[in-house]
Amino acid sequence: MDVTQLAAMDTTRAARVLSEVRSARLSGQPAPVPPRRVIEQSWERMLRSGVDPDHDFRADPLSREEVQRRRETSVLRHVLPVLREGLLGFADVAHHIMVVADEEGRVLWREGSAPVLRKADGLGFELGADWREDVVGTNGLGTPAVVRRPVQVFASEHFVRSQAVWTCAGAPLTDPRDGRLLGVVDVSGPLETMHPATLAWVDSVAKLAEARLRERHLESLERLRAVAAPVLARLTGRALVVDRDGWTAAVSGMPYTRRVALPKSLSPGPKWVPALGRCSVEPLAGGWLLRAAADEPVPRGATSIVLDLRQARGCTVAVSGGAGSWTRELSPRHAELLYLLAVHRTGRSASDLAGDVFGDPARTVTVRAEMSRVRRYLGAFLEHRPYRFAEDAEVEVLLPDHPHDVLPHSTAPALRRLRACPPAP
Repeated sequence: MDVTQLAAMDTTRAARVLSEVRSARLSGQPAPVPPRRVIEQSWERMLRSGVDPDHDFRADPLSREEVQRRRETSVLRHVLPVLREGLLGFADVAHHIMVVADEEGRVLWREGSAPVLRKADGLGFELGADWREDVVGTNGLGTPAVVRRPVQVFASEHFVRSQAVWTCAGAPLTDPRDGRLLGVVDVSGPLETMHPATLAWVDSVAKLAEARLRERHLESLERLRAVAAPVLARLTGRALVVDRDGWTAAVSGMPYTRRVALPKSLSPGPKWVPALGRCSVEPLAGGWLLRAAADEPVPRGATSIVLDLRQARGCTVAVSGGAGSWTRELSPRHAELLYLLAVHRTGRSASDLAGDVFGDPARTVTVRAEMSRVRRYLGAFLEHRPYRFAEDAEVEVLLPDHPHDVLPHSTAPALRRLRACPPAP
């Protein structure tokens, strides 16, 4: 059933059908039509985590002082003008509000139609409120944060009954520097505000906001490049200047590397960096100067690689061995690819991975591009033709307690099969 099309034609009927679907699913009875897959998966997570579908739970909202503190430190403050211009122009006419939450699901901004804001207060949809999915059930702020893609939740698609009078469409906002979740932007309102195009509209504005963040990042690299030029001009040997996230602003005496994987907590002094080996680290305004040692090769002892997928967000890969130790947070796509390579230690071709991830073995160009990015920080520990972890690397995968919680955002066919039939430990 295309709930968005049905709701556009007959909101009341769509709400009634979805109420029947929800009641049937919660009671274990056959539903008149199946729920949408993204909603069904969310409901399954709610049932496992013990969210009460009939009684809403409201965590204490943040204080005004804490909301203000988070606003001032959130990267999202830089894209509020883009979000407001794109989503609030017709708020009063369309009877909706724009809500922006941080990566922890806390509501930091809430603007739009005054009558709808008052209705939102009755749902606990207020500044500082906690709208994580595992706290308040399936919703347009918490669910997109888990699945890492835009989601529209209409009427009784909300898991908690009290939210069934509401409709919302949310899209995640990610940091273009490292793929980290920054928060979610959502458009919400009463049932009559439902429209088939709302989700695409919110997603488009979210992408504009992310584009603005990319522009800001490029501007910051240009500023760092200006600082780096006179410093590098005085040096001999291999050196490069990177920002706090490892993006390269300038190099000297070595090939250009777009990004360097930095240790999680970098500080001045002698360090080991994956792309350079032994080097000295010096602080610069807005970044670091890395001066590679010229006399010592990078040691290659036994290497341990730990892929930590226990959290829906913030998956990491940690590498340790004779050359040092470092940890890197993974984008959702890189977490998928590395998990598949960990499961298939003999390797996967580009065609195999394209079929695993996209269900289309012909999409090898996309896979090769992603694997090229992965090899920038795991190059010494990944082989290719086929892609696989190095034979001498000891690979450990840390998974959630329940197989269905492994990379829940992923729609890759191979991940769906692994969630249904996980490999033996």
